[in-house]
This record gives sequence, structure tokens and C-alpha cells, in this order.
Amino acid sequence: MADYVVEFGKDGSRVEPDGRLDARAFHRNHEPIRAALAPFLRGRSGDVLEAGSGTGQHVVEFAREHPGIVWWPSDLNDQHLASIAAWRAHAGLDNVRAPRRIDLADPAWCAQLGDGDGGGAGPGPLLAVFCANVIHIAPWPVAEGLFAGAGRCLRPDGRLYLYGPFKRDGHHTALSNAVFDTSLREANAAWGVRDLADVQALASGAGLTLVETVEMPANNLLLGFARAPAD
Repeated sequence: MADYVVEFGKDGSRVEPDGRLDARAFHRNHEPIRAALAPFLRGRSGDVLEAGSGTGQHVVEFAREHPGIVWWPSDLNDQHLASIAAWRAHAGLDNVRAPRRIDLADPAWCAQLGDGDGGGAGPGPLLAVFCANVIHIAPWPVAEGLFAGAGRCLRPDGRLYLYGPFKRDGHHTALSNAVFDTSLREANAAWGVRDLADVQALASGAGLTLVETVEMPANNLLLGFARAPAD
């Protein structure tokens, strides 16, 4: 099941003097995620957006692993954006751009990618969008906007990757996910573990189709979506 439901920095986790936040989940899941993304990313070049970067730890690890790719972190939360900037400075990697403040509920979020703290133009058409543990702790319009924007921003060979817990055919894949889903909906009625069929319907509406499903630890999935072939 997913590992956090509260804002990083307010969950009792460590906060460094420079503003770097530490997500306990990162230390458990970054290696499986890295391994699952590697077959698609290895040897490629281009721009990749992390949508909802949280602490910023994932994006710097990905950038180390794939130096030929330019990484664009993003979030909407101020403390998260500060943490991403701090991790970027701490890592000192040339292929990580300044964090972008984007609202995924806005289907036109692609246009917000040119508004980073460091200035300068935004990315070109995206090789990939990666989004972990977001759509179940956000209202459904965030998922709608994420797919709509990805359909506009991805280049022809691009992929949208989602990581997190999902239901299948209306049923949870594990008791722990069912318990987690109940806790989410009790905290906010607009939250909840999403059904794979509903997510695929959003993808179809954005011109994308599910091409990859990777079983991940702790009853999570990594879903890969590509542009649907023309009829």
C-alpha cells in the first residue's frame, strides 16, 4: 500500500537545515521503481517530468541513473518545492532543472512548465511523465488533469508512468490496500484508491493506452501508458 497521506515535513520525518525533507517511503521503494523504469529510460535522451515530486529524492536518483535525460521536478506544495530545490542543490547535477509549480488539476499544466524559479524556457515534448503516489491522495480532477496534460505534452514515443495502489475490477488486490482505502476516504471523501478500469478510461480519453503493468512490492503497481495506435 502507499506510504504517506500527510504533507512531508509534517509527518515526523527528518528535515535538514537546508530544507531537504526525507520520505521514509523513498528508502523502501526507490530501488524497485528505478529497476522498473530502467528498461524504457536506459540509453534514451530527452525531457522527463516528475509530476508531484514530493521531497525531491526520487528525481535526483533518477538523474544520477540516467544522465542523458533532463529531469523536471514539480509540485504544488510550497514546502515540497523548497525541499526539491534543496535536494537539487545538494546533488549538484546538471541534468535536474529547477522545480516547477504546477497544478495537475489544470489540463493545461504543460504551459506551467516554463515558470520555474530558475527562469528559462520549459522542456520540449516529453519523453516521459512519472507520477508516484498522487492520484489516490488527491481529488479525481487531479487524475483527469494529469492524463489530459500528458496526452498533450508527451512526444510520439513518450510514456506516462503511474506508481501506487490500484483496485482491479472494483476489488482491492490486498487487505492492506482495502484498509488504506478506508482510511483515505475517512480523511477526505474525495480521496481513495482508484480502480484500474477508471484510470484506463481517462487514458483512452487522452489518446493513451495501457501498455505495461509491473507488479511492485507492498501491493503497488507501476502502470505505463503510451499513445494509442492510430486506427
